[in-house]
Amino acid sequence: MKVLLVDDSRASRALTATYLLEMGHPAIEAGDGEAALAMYRKENPDVILLDVEMPGMDGYAAAREIRRLDRDGAWTPIIFLSGRVGDEDIARGIDAGGDDYITKPVSPVVLRAKLLAMRRITEMRKKLVEVSQQLQDVNRALVKLSSQDGLTGLANRRAFDTAMELEWQRGLRSDRATALLLGDLDYFKRYNDHYGHQAGDNCLQMVAAALAARARRVSDVAARIGGEEFALLLPETALPEALQQAEELLESIRALDIAHVGSEVAPHVTMSVGVAVCVPSASFSWERLLQTADKALYQAKAEGRDRYAFQRVVV
Repeated sequence: MKVLLVDDSRASRALTATYLLEMGHPAIEAGDGEAALAMYRKENPDVILLDVEMPGMDGYAAAREIRRLDRDGAWTPIIFLSGRVGDEDIARGIDAGGDDYITKPVSPVVLRAKLLAMRRITEMRKKLVEVSQQLQDVNRALVKLSSQDGLTGLANRRAFDTAMELEWQRGLRSDRATALLLGDLDYFKRYNDHYGHQAGDNCLQMVAAALAARARRVSDVAARIGGEEFALLLPETALPEALQQAEELLESIRALDIAHVGSEVAPHVTMSVGVAVCVPSASFSWERLLQTADKALYQAKAEGRDRYAFQRVVV
């Protein structure tokens, strides 16, 4: 291990450094607390042997500063070197951030044993940190899976509902309009029946990519909320911009030019879109916005499909 050896006595430090070298542990030496902190930052030692009684910054103060510098769960074992090993001295050292004591003059047998113990503890801690990191990675993956549509990679219905609630609460505070676009692919059942489900999945993925491209801001949410049903949540978006988004979304779906012989409105895949916009209010919930966008979607279908329709939220 790389050992930071801190002792104001040159003779004592030289003797301990010799012991360490014989044990195969290279020593980085410092003669006072300030130098110890500088070496700690620079060298990142595996263990610190720290003299208690030093002029200026003593060992206790140095240990407290080292613990303050530790970040992100970092921990370097500190073994105090001292001729004072009364109960109060040991308690004070542990309270300052130390982990063990060695009585001066240092015994090489005791030093070897203490370093071996610290190495075992360090290795166990590293394994625990690795396992903890693995668990965090797994948890992040599970959260992502629970909020992501498996086929398209868009937010799923659960994540969409959560985002709606969150943005609704934000809208209540900001008093800014929230827009919602609901889209449904025209005659998609016929598409699946004619081209097969694999082609249907490919079509949904291409449409999802076009929808995701409309979610330009961090707060925008593109979601797949049903089989061929999609949603685009646009916080802080007024009606003119929402209608422009709807028209551009329709154009992007047409531009995919996915052949659809079963469609009655075009030779390619198209989408109908419902648009609803309102300023969030405590007098009604976000479900009202969703219901209004759904009514607008049915209106677009009734008017011939491959178009958008807008309906006002009735309070």
